Amino acid sequence: MFFASDNCGPAHPAVMQAVMDANTGYQPSYGDEPLMDEVRSQLRKLFEAPEAAIYLVATGTAANALTLSTLSQPWQTLFCTPLSHIHTDECNAPEFFTGGAKLSLVGTSDKMTPADLTQAVEGWVLGDVHVSQRGAVSLTQATDKGHVYTPGELSALTSVAHSYGLPVHIDGARFSNAIAALGCSPAELSWKAGIDTLCFGGTKNGCMSVEAVIFFDPKHAWEFELRRKRGAQLFSKHRYLSAQMIGYLANDLWLENAKTANARTAHLANGMRVVHGFELLADPQANEIFANLPRCTHQRLQDAGAQYSLFGPLQGDNPDESLSMRLVCDWSITVDQIDQFVRIASGKD
Repeated sequence: MFFASDNCGPAHPAVMQAVMDANTGYQPSYGDEPLMDEVRSQLRKLFEAPEAAIYLVATGTAANALTLSTLSQPWQTLFCTPLSHIHTDECNAPEFFTGGAKLSLVGTSDKMTPADLTQAVEGWVLGDVHVSQRGAVSLTQATDKGHVYTPGELSALTSVAHSYGLPVHIDGARFSNAIAALGCSPAELSWKAGIDTLCFGGTKNGCMSVEAVIFFDPKHAWEFELRRKRGAQLFSKHRYLSAQMIGYLANDLWLENAKTANARTAHLANGMRVVHGFELLADPQANEIFANLPRCTHQRLQDAGAQYSLFGPLQGDNPDESLSMRLVCDWSITVDQIDQFVRIASGKD
């Protein structure tokens, strides 16, 4: 009953097999191996973007920080939501790798609106040497509260950003879950909606440790290559990154894993609706649930070995006090594990 994070689940056997298949003989290093050529070909086809520049790194933080540093200058400010991963969970890596660009927070929730973005951008006056200059816009898909942007919502945001000459980046650690939720194509949820660059996640969705950085305009390619090397993310035995991505893309595993994770999340949410005191904070759209439960129910679950994120003290005087939680399903969680969790929460196991 492990619902702490999709970072914690196993790699899919097909991904592991692809790594094993690559683990024979000698191959060129630093991304010059034939497998990387295949990765580029497959991702360009998947995204309907034949000119896209594509690179692999090992972590989401590296993908975001190096990409944003390529799009930005040290004297600029990057626009993101208060709940974005680059603001809350990356230890100032974007600021460090950009050489000092700051973050400007847009709105008050996990999803950005065109009105909020306009207000934030207008807050930085052009031509004033004393203040930060306007920089890139960073969105998260799916968001860190489990919501998704539709293609129309993205188009509205990118129209605002581009009207000010600002590029738009997507942190797509859970991009596959958003695609599975919306049923649209990767192209419709990226460059066709005006997105300039995307970090296409693999690690949370069945890979060991690989993320693809996709620049839909290849003009950024050389600078990113230099920054990737300088940022210690150019792997000598790069074939093992490529192999993971090959296994991930084969037979649309990336999408099947995301569909499974989303479906398991919906099953969990539906089961928990009958539990006394369970309150969804928002309807789950991808593979994360944010909800409240009484302290006594949390105690029962955790005594039984359930693992998830709890926001508040497990011990307290009031057993009925409502405490917030986050539940995350990955591709590997089973229906039986979910049903056991629900039974324990209901006091039936």
